[in-house]
Amino acid sequence: MSTVAEESAVIAKTKELCAEIAADPEFIRLQKSVETFLGDDAARLQYQSVHQRGEELHQKKHAGIELSDAEIRDFEAARETLFQNKIVLNFLQAQKELEELQSEIGKYVGMTLELGRVPTDEEMEESHSGGGCCGGHGGGGCGC
Repeated sequence: MSTVAEESAVIAKTKELCAEIAADPEFIRLQKSVETFLGDDAARLQYQSVHQRGEELHQKKHAGIELSDAEIRDFEAARETLFQNKIVLNFLQAQKELEELQSEIGKYVGMTLELGRVPTDEEMEESHSGGGCCGGHGGGGCGC
């Protein structure tokens, strides 16, 4: 029977982990921050506008076009205003924490698949500090 078969013990435990994550009060709080942001048209528009302007300035700079002081000031002012929006700040923090959670879970699973056992706390610490296989980036195929 395949390890990834719908009825396998690995998939059953994965589903349990997912249920545990979904029920975690901190995860629920983070999801609520994301949902609040997504439901607030003004906050989303403000965020998108600043993000888009930042991308435009980055592309201009990358293309060798010098940015004017006014362009930089305008962008920084818009960005500062954006960071005063509590809904946006909560969204950005939630997004960061959710990405960290996803990364941490991925590292545990990845290292388990590489090592053939659950990694120790020390091995996890090494992966965070850039040590371990492939400089802590994991992922096989690197001659480790």
